[in-house]
Amino acid sequence: MEKPLVFFSQLNMSDPKEKTFCKVIHATGKEALNKDIKNRGKEKRNRLSLLLQKPEFHEDVNTGRSENLAKGASVSPEEAVKWGESFDKLLSHKDGFDAFTRFLKTEFSEENIEFWAACEDFKKSQEPHQLFHKAQAIYEKFIQNDAPQEVNLDFHTKEIIFKSISQPTIHSFDAAQSRVYRLMEQDSYTRFLRSDIYLDLINGRPLRTTNLRRRSRSFTFNEFPDEKPDLAIWL
Repeated sequence: MEKPLVFFSQLNMSDPKEKTFCKVIHATGKEALNKDIKNRGKEKRNRLSLLLQKPEFHEDVNTGRSENLAKGASVSPEEAVKWGESFDKLLSHKDGFDAFTRFLKTEFSEENIEFWAACEDFKKSQEPHQLFHKAQAIYEKFIQNDAPQEVNLDFHTKEIIFKSISQPTIHSFDAAQSRVYRLMEQDSYTRFLRSDIYLDLINGRPLRTTNLRRRSRSFTFNEFPDEKPDLAIWL
């Protein structure tokens, strides 16, 4: 198919009308370029998502999960019973934290506990440069729109974080962390106490292995060395 050629007469750049015309042409070209870049990024994400559906990309993940389940079997039923007393007791115990994380993975909502843990680590930072880099990483992985592990936050909370991200303090994520904590405590924790993972622990039964697929949304680009990551990955 032949493309039509458009010829313009010699432009007089001193003419205000012709200056405006050139600006319009330039803006149109820039808009087309941005659209093309956006489309290519979308195509890349789609290709990666398709690749993740192949079983071979989940073998290592499932193997590691099975090993963690085996480790969890050493938890005494008496210790596991204490986790049912409060959500805080569950998270304060390493094995309890690990068991709850495994449960969240069965519900594909592990981003909540990972965000909470990242905030806990963030608050231990003492140097300004540490605060800045960790704050950027947390924001890009958990907070911004379409983040790889975006947590469920309201617009107002996100806006507060966005305004403070250039000069973060150890309290920058306090509101978001509290919201996610309450969500897990009131929702996921109650289901965890009724789950096979927890019931097996308090009854001294061996933990069952579960073959799960990782969501493409939680995917890190490390498994594809030829792909350049667009986001800083936390942890």
